[in-house]
Amino acid sequence: MSRSPLDLPADHPYGTDHLPYGAVSRAGSQPWLAVRVGDSALDLAAVTRGTPWSEALSGPVLNPFLDLGPRAWAGLRSWLQEQLVDERGRALLEPHLHAVDGLVPHLPVAVADYVDFYAGEHHATNVGRIFRPDGEPLTPNWKHLPIGYHGRSSTVVVSGTDVVRPRGQRKGKDDPVPVFGPSVRLDIEAELAFVVGGGTSLGTSVPVDEATGHLFGVALFNDWSARDVQAWEYVPLGPFLGKSFASSMAAWITPLAALERARVALPPQDPEPLPYLSGRPENLFGLDLTMEVRLNGTLVSRPPYRAMYWSPTQMLAHLTVNGASLRSGDLFASGTVSGTQPQERGSLLELTWNGTEPLRLADGSSRTFLQDGDTVTITATAPGPAGGVLRLAEVTGTVRPAT
Repeated sequence: MSRSPLDLPADHPYGTDHLPYGAVSRAGSQPWLAVRVGDSALDLAAVTRGTPWSEALSGPVLNPFLDLGPRAWAGLRSWLQEQLVDERGRALLEPHLHAVDGLVPHLPVAVADYVDFYAGEHHATNVGRIFRPDGEPLTPNWKHLPIGYHGRSSTVVVSGTDVVRPRGQRKGKDDPVPVFGPSVRLDIEAELAFVVGGGTSLGTSVPVDEATGHLFGVALFNDWSARDVQAWEYVPLGPFLGKSFASSMAAWITPLAALERARVALPPQDPEPLPYLSGRPENLFGLDLTMEVRLNGTLVSRPPYRAMYWSPTQMLAHLTVNGASLRSGDLFASGTVSGTQPQERGSLLELTWNGTEPLRLADGSSRTFLQDGDTVTITATAPGPAGGVLRLAEVTGTVRPAT
């Protein structure tokens, strides 16, 4: 008897304890929703016919399912896990498994709004030391609120999509006037994105203790950044064209429910946040994810997400405290993940200290910022149940010349 693709070891990184969600297709066909089981994609529309989730999973994106809320998310997850360990259930699922190799990945959500935060203290400190060497590295507001900016949802792209080098205005220290052309300081930012489900009404806010009910899952994220364009434009209103040309998101979303064992306490928050950013201890958490950043195959950094200062629940509470409404498919990213050590920095800006300390790659070449043809891949692992390890889907992209 041939071995079933569902015969996975208990500690498989894409086993029944993980079950990330994606959207895939065969070349030239329409995308369909799936969960990843081992090296296979399970067709959700096919296997959920006749269930309460069938209609919400019949389309190419998860947004209708996200609208159903946390009870439905938990119900489908439990049902899938039960089917995958039951002999009769496995027999029903197996005809709807498709090898991941050969399938085309798509964004599994139609991104509604996108906000990028700046929640990493060590990244913010490094950036402050680079650009304000004689002043305080953190701005006065940094430990009082999760700083962020509203990004461009239409340029969030699925992992594997090429990134065209952006053009824009820049002004170097020796340039008498600004010049226009391709960015010469193209960078990466290793981040974690949070996928939001469940809408809210304009004028209402989401408290910290209710925020987890809107957090469906996470995906690795690369917020590509044109540092020279950003440096010239960001005063006084912040990031714009230096960020909006592309942000890459992993093709598979890890449910937040799969990361229960990865929850860790936040670093000490001093001063104590204002009351609207406070909540029960179980709702203020970090995640024990270890990222790895590779540039053309060379491991250049291992950023630890557990070092992030602000909880995702605090980010969501702050995002809505002014009455801004949520929509299913909203996305917010953590900001660059960096640790205390040089080898834990999540951007080339930090790794090369603004270009003054080039990185040496395995092929003997060196980099300060990205060159055309460079490929950046970010991976991550997290603790799973019973001592296992979950592997988040990678996010990767290759830089193409400016057009």
